[in-house]
Amino acid sequence: MSIQNLNTRDPLADASKGNDDDVQDGLIHIRIQQRTGRKTLTTVQGLSQEYDLKKIVGSCKKEFACNGTVVEHQEYGEVIQLQGDQRENICQWLTKIGLAKVNQLKVHGF
Repeated sequence: MSIQNLNTRDPLADASKGNDDDVQDGLIHIRIQQRTGRKTLTTVQGLSQEYDLKKIVGSCKKEFACNGTVVEHQEYGEVIQLQGDQRENICQWLTKIGLAKVNQLKVHGF
C-alpha cells in the first residue's frame, strides 16, 4: 500500500519542455507599470501558449512573496501581472528554471 499524498510533484514539470533549442519561440517582454503613489505592477508578456500560466503565477507568488494573476489583454493575449517591481526576480527565475534564455528576455523601464 502506498500513500499518494506524500509523492513529490514538480508544479512546473508540464510547463518546461526540457529541450534547450526551443525553450521559447519569441521574446518575452517584462514591463513595469505605475499604479497609485509608490505602487507598481510588473507585467510579463510573450510566454509560449504551451505553458500553463496559472501554475507559473502560483510559483512566482510563492518565490517572490507577492500577489499575481493572469489577465487577458486585447492585443497581447494572456499577460502575467505581479505586484511590485519584480523585473530582476522574474528574469532570474525564468532563466533558472529554463523557461527562457537571457537573450530572449526584453526588460522595459530601466
